[in-house]
Amino acid sequence: MALGGFFSRLKEGLSRSTQKLGGGITAVFKKRRLDDEALEELEDLLLAADLGVDAAQRVIAAFRRSRFGKEVTDEEIKQALAEEVAAILAPVAKPLELDPARRPHVVLVVGVNGTGKTTTIGKLAQQYQEQGKRAVMVAGDTFRAAAVEQLQVWGQRTGTPVVAGGQNADPAGLAFDALVKAQAEGADVLLIDTAGRLHNKAALMEELRKIIRVLRKHDPSAPHSVLLVLDATTGQNAVQQVKVFKEMVDVTGLIVTKLDGSARGGIVIALAETFGLPVHAVGVGEKAADLRAFDADDFARGLVGAA
Repeated sequence: MALGGFFSRLKEGLSRSTQKLGGGITAVFKKRRLDDEALEELEDLLLAADLGVDAAQRVIAAFRRSRFGKEVTDEEIKQALAEEVAAILAPVAKPLELDPARRPHVVLVVGVNGTGKTTTIGKLAQQYQEQGKRAVMVAGDTFRAAAVEQLQVWGQRTGTPVVAGGQNADPAGLAFDALVKAQAEGADVLLIDTAGRLHNKAALMEELRKIIRVLRKHDPSAPHSVLLVLDATTGQNAVQQVKVFKEMVDVTGLIVTKLDGSARGGIVIALAETFGLPVHAVGVGEKAADLRAFDADDFARGLVGAA
């Protein structure tokens, strides 16, 4: 899909968030002076759009410095807001780059059930295959038969090998076997799916740490990336999920899915402001092409409805 095409999909996917935020701005700022009351209303809009307190206050402070007391239109506010949002997002907009010195580059994918982890792994495998890279996938969520089957479907679709075991097989053992296989076959990337049962946090933490421990018996530097997949529809709950998973493992980057089903696209800004972790990609649909590298300017313009 051409980048222009993806921007259209991104704008379309963010439409609910845009209606909420952009529509609110249009209602508040037909043409009025940017005084304390207007700034307060703007801050309320930003908070309602899930930007989070820190990011909202940062944006309001910038408006107070540059435009306080001036007559502004809704379009001027949208353009200025897009610039402020892009400035917050630019430092975290980093594509996931495979280290060519690591063969395979081991990617551990974590997150609560229902965020789209398994689908994200399938989409990544398809993208790598299209780039001429060899991937191997590990069906490490062995408690959910549906997750294993889903990954096998992606494997068939993309011609990517899938290492799977029986129901309740040991995920660490599977990951180890897959790493040995991927290395022997000269694969470029190993994508490991994991369970996401947060209701038993201690057991999940031990399972994830065991996977890492066992991988390191074969490659002391593994995993080379730990991706946390977040569902945009959960809004501020995503912030809590980052905190919880950062306690368990060394999260190196984020992927935000289901932006097309949410009016809470602003959560990406809250995550950037709170954690500063790289946002590698965002998802706005079911197809592999609907998961794309995160672009700060495109996202900011799409979110606020700026031209």
